[in-house]
Amino acid sequence: MLAPQNHRRIARFGIFELDLAAGELRKKGVKLRLQEQPLQVLAALLERAGEIVTREELQQRLWPSDTFVDFDHSLNTAINKVRETLGDLASSPRYVETVARKGYRFIAPVQQEILPEGATAVTDRAAAAPFSAVSLHPELEVPVPHRGLTRGLFALIQMMYLIFYLAALLRLHAALEIGESFLPAWGATTLVAAVMVTAGVGIALRCYLISAVSFDYQRLGEKFRMIFPGLLALDQLWAVAPFLLIHKIGMGAAFAASAALLYVPFSERTLIRMAYCRSALSGL
Repeated sequence: MLAPQNHRRIARFGIFELDLAAGELRKKGVKLRLQEQPLQVLAALLERAGEIVTREELQQRLWPSDTFVDFDHSLNTAINKVRETLGDLASSPRYVETVARKGYRFIAPVQQEILPEGATAVTDRAAAAPFSAVSLHPELEVPVPHRGLTRGLFALIQMMYLIFYLAALLRLHAALEIGESFLPAWGATTLVAAVMVTAGVGIALRCYLISAVSFDYQRLGEKFRMIFPGLLALDQLWAVAPFLLIHKIGMGAAFAASAALLYVPFSERTLIRMAYCRSALSGL
């Protein structure tokens, strides 16, 4: 995107913004210190966001042909500095992805803006609206939400299930009585055993997910993709639990509660995809 004379280009991604002309990187408006070479690497990746920028192209941009330098070491150092500044990880990238034997690619959504010379990106964002694009999630095509919000909602869902399991285990006698009201004795016993086994598995699983999302485990997206089939089966079994209370809450309320619980595991998957997007979740 070419900027008109007396205008400057701003590239926004997540909570960061880079003034491409001034070479200044900011996080939530606060200027970050980043050396010249890592800054040039970041600028090159942002200018071609979504595309592979080869190591040879970066070499030509950063080091003239007559410059003698350990190119591989210097470029690796610059990439690591960029990732460190952005809080990114090579194993589970949110911004800079390594393309094996080729180069690097910037994978997060990027907003490009053109601002008048002297205008600030924060105070004049509304004035620059005609030049901006909506920042969308690369897979879900929805505005990118704040990661704290998605992680918080995911943790609340895990807490809800923990309460379900603990309440069921504390009232096993009530579950047995309900089962005996419409099942033979062996059926009621089987029902109680199923509640105990699935609740025990569920408690361990929910504790793991709560701790992982609380500490922002960067491979949580990949791990969640692996356990999702089992989690889905477990949640679908517990979705029928409201029908055990049909004599107390009625058919309509039991049906509505079950329908909502059937949807919950898919909402968990969507929240994880929003918080831990791109390569780690390509199979979701």
